[in-house]
Amino acid sequence: MRYRELDPASIVDTALALQQRITERFPDSGLSRVSEELLAVSREAATRTSYFASPLWPVRVGVSIAVAAILVLVVLSVLMLRVSTRVGGISELLQGIDAAVNDVIFIGIAIFFLVSIEGRIKRRHALRALHELRSLAHIIDMHQLTKDPEQVLSPAMAATASSPERTMTRFELARYLDYCSELLSVTSNLAALHVQRLTDPVVLGAVSDIQALVVGLSGKIWQKIMILDAVAPAADRTVERI
Repeated sequence: MRYRELDPASIVDTALALQQRITERFPDSGLSRVSEELLAVSREAATRTSYFASPLWPVRVGVSIAVAAILVLVVLSVLMLRVSTRVGGISELLQGIDAAVNDVIFIGIAIFFLVSIEGRIKRRHALRALHELRSLAHIIDMHQLTKDPEQVLSPAMAATASSPERTMTRFELARYLDYCSELLSVTSNLAALHVQRLTDPVVLGAVSDIQALVVGLSGKIWQKIMILDAVAPAADRTVERI
């Protein structure tokens, strides 16, 4: 089972190691602060996984009492009901059957609503957390937005007054983009963690959307990395990435 499901503690350890690497390589950078935020979110997600796996006993007890009260009322109503064996006609019979069917449907809807309360509470918590992860993915993308290979491939390229400051070497730029890709990967795994113990179709759809978003953002980053690798001097190719 160790390699058949995500381990929240391992994801937290990965996020911690990544945060330390980014901070050591780019201290006081915006990306290091984003990695700190992602580490905090990963710890919250690990705690939230236990919440999803555990039953909400106050809710279950309350729902059980409510369902039992409904069933008791239905039984008492049936026992107190006086039904005439004489039917005035087919129309009256059909009206009686229609009324009984409607009552059964309404009672079933009420019971289903009560039984699904726990799932809807957990769904609301999961969707709120997934919204944060989606925002983090976009924030990571914003940090790599201006990190273009042209800044090292064409250092003599004229800059405008509004151009961002570009001081990174080719190696630093490649590491920066790698870190962005790794942060997105951790974000995707944190999203998947929310459906490991919560089998809700709405939450599963939200997780799939985040993973599709991450794949698209990572694709843009790796295009930049491939450009850097393709034109890197032979000496730079021997530098081992850490």
